[in-house]
Amino acid sequence: MKPYRIPQLAKPYTDYDMIQRHTELPPFSEGRGHLLYIFLSHGSPAGIKGGELYTLVTGLVQLGLDTHECIDRVQDEPGGDPMRSRQLKVLAGDYFSSWFYHLLAKREQIEMVGILSTAIADLNVMKAHLYSKMKGMFLSAEQYLRHTVQLNMRLFLSFTPMIEESLAELWEKLLAEFSQYETVLLELRRGGDPVNAVEGYCYWKVLESANEDERRLLQEQELDLKDWKKLKMKYKCDSLLTDKLHGSLGSIQGLLQGVKEENLFAELNAALDRLLQHMKISGQAAVEG
Repeated sequence: MKPYRIPQLAKPYTDYDMIQRHTELPPFSEGRGHLLYIFLSHGSPAGIKGGELYTLVTGLVQLGLDTHECIDRVQDEPGGDPMRSRQLKVLAGDYFSSWFYHLLAKREQIEMVGILSTAIADLNVMKAHLYSKMKGMFLSAEQYLRHTVQLNMRLFLSFTPMIEESLAELWEKLLAEFSQYETVLLELRRGGDPVNAVEGYCYWKVLESANEDERRLLQEQELDLKDWKKLKMKYKCDSLLTDKLHGSLGSIQGLLQGVKEENLFAELNAALDRLLQHMKISGQAAVEG
């Protein structure tokens, strides 16, 4: 198997000075992408041959979707121009997603265009159901997190038929844990200020636990940074998320212990090490074993 180099291959499509100067992009799907690449290399001939391409285009589509997802959370981003940041996010999200069609069509992978297009459509339906619950306030913090993890898995699950049947169960279990790990890390970062936190895990956790006055301030977005941090501490938001990180990490390590094939174990262990090295929140290293 070739060394994993998808983030490097993605850079020509994602690194633009104007975008980086005026807005902040969500991170590339490092853990899920690496996991997909490994399992495709142990799967069908089509998966082995197209593993690098499939992982690259899936990462670009995911980045496009994630970029659109954070369009409304731009008020405090660097650059001081929320409108420009919002516009760039719209354009960047469309641009990243468009490469999926171009790169697959160039390699005459028409069937894969259809598979990923179906996955995107399904994902949008799932998002609509989640937004409906959020709008009606029919959502707990744990339900929000579970739905978000499922959304973050959807594109990658499209490739399950290409993965060796004997490894499919391991693939799905590891994908769920890697997805939860990456999602929780993003929620920790998102919860750092009251603007970005709106409708994230910490928001729903505080909302379901807060008293009437706290709930009013939260819903009317009248909290400053200091008061928001006090509420997060009072309701142990960061502690709960950190516990989930440890839980996912422990589950991943437990699943890896059951892998008997030496090369596969080494590749999966390297993917976990890479995830721990690359995922950092507020300057602190991601949870270690």
